Amino acid sequence: MNARIDHLVVAADSLEQGAAWCDATFGVQPSGGGKHAFMGTHNLVTAISTERFPHCYLEIISIDPEAPAPGRPRWFGLDQPALREALREQPRMVHVVARTRMMESLRRSLVSCALDPGEPLAAQRDTPHGLLKWRITVRDDGRTECAGALPTLIEWQGQHPSEHLPATPLALQELILRGVPLKAIEVLKLPEVQTIPRDPAQNAPITATLDSPRGRVVLEAWPSPYRGR
Repeated sequence: MNARIDHLVVAADSLEQGAAWCDATFGVQPSGGGKHAFMGTHNLVTAISTERFPHCYLEIISIDPEAPAPGRPRWFGLDQPALREALREQPRMVHVVARTRMMESLRRSLVSCALDPGEPLAAQRDTPHGLLKWRITVRDDGRTECAGALPTLIEWQGQHPSEHLPATPLALQELILRGVPLKAIEVLKLPEVQTIPRDPAQNAPITATLDSPRGRVVLEAWPSPYRGR
C-alpha cells in the first residue's frame, strides 16, 4: 500500500483548552507532545491505535504564544481567521495525516490530479526519548486540500511517536474522507479508510469514530456543514 493513516489533527485555541476538551470528550488526558519551532506551534498527543489503524495517534495542536512568528503561514490552516474564530469556542478536528515511504512519487501523482499537496519540508521536535525527525508536505499558503480531507503526507525518519506513547482506551474505529477525487484515492490507496463524495451543505469533510471511556464518540471536521437558518 502507498500510505496509511498516521494521525488525526485537532486544532485548539490553546493547549490548555485542548487538554480540557480531550478529557471532557473522551475521558482521556494527552500524554506527550512538544514544540515545532519552525512553525511557531506546539502540540499534545495521545495514542488511538487499533488493528485497523496501527501506529496512529491524536494530535492536539495550537499556535505557541511564546514562539516567534514563523515568517510563513503555519500548517493545517491554523492562521485562517475563520478557523481562529471557531477555535475560540472549542477545539476542532481539521485534518488527517498519512505516512508513507513514497513521498516524492505520491506528491507528484497528486499534482498530476490537479491538487496541491505542498512541498516536503524537514521538521523535528525534542522528546524525552530523543529527537523526532520527519518530512511533511506543506503548502505555501498553509492551507489543506479538499477542505482538509486530502491527507497531508508525512515520512518519518527513525522512530515514530507511537513507539513511546502509553496505551490508552481511546481507539480509532472508523474514518471517512469526503470529497477527495477518485484519482487521488487511487494514488494513496488508504485501504483502512472509507472515501465518499461530499455535499458541502450536508457533510463534514472528515468523520472519525472513536471508542473511549465516555463511550463511542463521533468527530465531525471543521468546516462543519452549513445549516441554513
